[in-house]
Amino acid sequence: MKRLLALTMGLLTATTSVNAAECTNATLKRITERGEIAVGVKADYKPFGFRDPNGEIVGLEIDLAKEVAATMGVKLRLVPVVASNRMQFVEQGQTDLMIATMTDTKERRNIVGIPGPNYYASGTNILSPKALAFKDWKDLNGKPVCGIQGAFYNQSVSDKYGAKISAFTNAAEAKQALRDRKCVAFLFDDSSIASDLASGSWGDFEMPLQSEDQSPWGMAVAKSEEACAFGAMISGMEYNWHRSGKLLELEKKWEIKSTGYLQAMHDKLADPIK
Repeated sequence: MKRLLALTMGLLTATTSVNAAECTNATLKRITERGEIAVGVKADYKPFGFRDPNGEIVGLEIDLAKEVAATMGVKLRLVPVVASNRMQFVEQGQTDLMIATMTDTKERRNIVGIPGPNYYASGTNILSPKALAFKDWKDLNGKPVCGIQGAFYNQSVSDKYGAKISAFTNAAEAKQALRDRKCVAFLFDDSSIASDLASGSWGDFEMPLQSEDQSPWGMAVAKSEEACAFGAMISGMEYNWHRSGKLLELEKKWEIKSTGYLQAMHDKLADPIK
């Protein structure tokens, strides 16, 4: 608690000279009073956030939540969230912070605060049988590829690489068609494919290509906190995770296929003296 109080006072002091009129620092005060930080995380999205055999929520994003709590010197309370409620929980104060595979978009920034730099990014890739040994997107030329109706990347992959897209209503149908050999690959978001591969149910399959059309992921705080003390702290931690290589270490720990984003961010922000 002494660590949090010292950190809070330092952040409040730094904030005061900049935008004291706008900053209530309600989140830091709430965390200080409770001695606990509530973080919204996924509990069904392996390897980013999921339940282990003992029912404990684990994953890359849970490790980040633990880092935040340890830095603040408080207890961590994990709050399972899904895409439909994760921003509302932050808005309503049910969670102090959200780390839950959320793509950073302009529309979402109108609802919650998203301190930068972004901590991860997802893109477009394929799930395909290892036996086919695809090496390049051009290998899909003229071949049937399963996709999801309405996905923006269907037309792009068709136009650029000549893939013959068969669009299904949902991911489950598309993946079953892949298993039934109605297509040579399933075109989808690489983080979702990584989740499938980590589940252990796709042992004969792989994500062989370099991801394209990457979209960054953001952590979320209350909109009113983004430019204030708590938002500044989260921003600083994200910066340091990239700079130190912490995020690269966690990517390896959780056996996530690299998309190149974390390495590029580390190279950009790494200490030039080292």
